[in-house]
Amino acid sequence: MNDDTVTAGQAAEAWATARVTELLRGQPDGITVPDYGTAAWLRLGREDPRRAAAVITAAEAWRRHTEAQAALMSGDTAAFWDAMGDAPAEAQRAARRPGGDGRPLSARLDAIRAAQAARAAAALRAPRPVVATPGWPVQIPGRPGWWRHCINGAQVDLPGREINQERSAA
Repeated sequence: MNDDTVTAGQAAEAWATARVTELLRGQPDGITVPDYGTAAWLRLGREDPRRAAAVITAAEAWRRHTEAQAALMSGDTAAFWDAMGDAPAEAQRAARRPGGDGRPLSARLDAIRAAQAARAAAALRAPRPVVATPGWPVQIPGRPGWWRHCINGAQVDLPGREINQERSAA
């Protein structure tokens, strides 16, 4: 890199990458670095190089986050995507990776959107009328204590579930 074109963020990222690589050199293949501040991080020994690697990784993530936020707030989209670094590529890889149900993220999101659309459509439907059938009265929503009965084929609202035969004969 030419010193004239290197930003402070790029220099910090290069230093962090070099330092973490140096700290983890000689560690067994497949070793993981726990996230800073987690219980797994706390269980590491005081001199374990993964402790320092986790701190540097967290600091670099925070630097990228604040740099991206500043670029986003200023409206500088080029700087925003530059600050995001590999995040979009990692997000794309994660989107293609199957989840617990074996479907890629895009298929899961499509299913979620379809379910949300169905719920929204159901919420927009007009309410169904309350219709009683002979022998099966229906409580009227919004009118506590009132029931709709089917008496001689007509829908009749009465203040109770039981039909008073003298009242219904009239």
